Amino acid sequence: MRNGQDYEIRTYHPTKWISTSLSGMQLDAANNTGFRRLFNYIQGNNQNKVKVEMTAPVTCCVEPGAGPACESKFTVSFYIPEEHQENPPEPSSPELFVEHRKEFTAYVRTYSGFSNENMKREELLKLLESLQRDGVPYVDKPYYVAGYDSPFKLTNRRNEVWVLKEAQN
Repeated sequence: MRNGQDYEIRTYHPTKWISTSLSGMQLDAANNTGFRRLFNYIQGNNQNKVKVEMTAPVTCCVEPGAGPACESKFTVSFYIPEEHQENPPEPSSPELFVEHRKEFTAYVRTYSGFSNENMKREELLKLLESLQRDGVPYVDKPYYVAGYDSPFKLTNRRNEVWVLKEAQN
């Protein structure tokens, strides 16, 4: 893994995630709603009625709206654990879908604390400033936010913002 001064460069292999998409103005509200839908799925509310282990991180892909008063699209996702990667349980809810992520490379900035909307925005801006400083080609949207901890973990929390590297043809 190569690191910039204040970010990492990571390549993720193709994987399957269980995801749900919603629109709205607020990232945190969308994240909470999405999390609840996905949590029901891993609790056994799926076609196979199997419980699926909770994994980290929980990611939220943010596609910002066209203007300040426009709704953004949020896709909240749980990684499907190894034993179900080949054949993930089909969701029962029409709001959920199995997402096939292709391999991608992301610039990642890690930060701690209880992340909220303002922190996410600030950390994203810091990451974009670093990428501009280093002159690296990136895609400015969508971007991802990722959380690794349960709400009950109080210290040493780990949060991330991911910006995708521009694909080289």
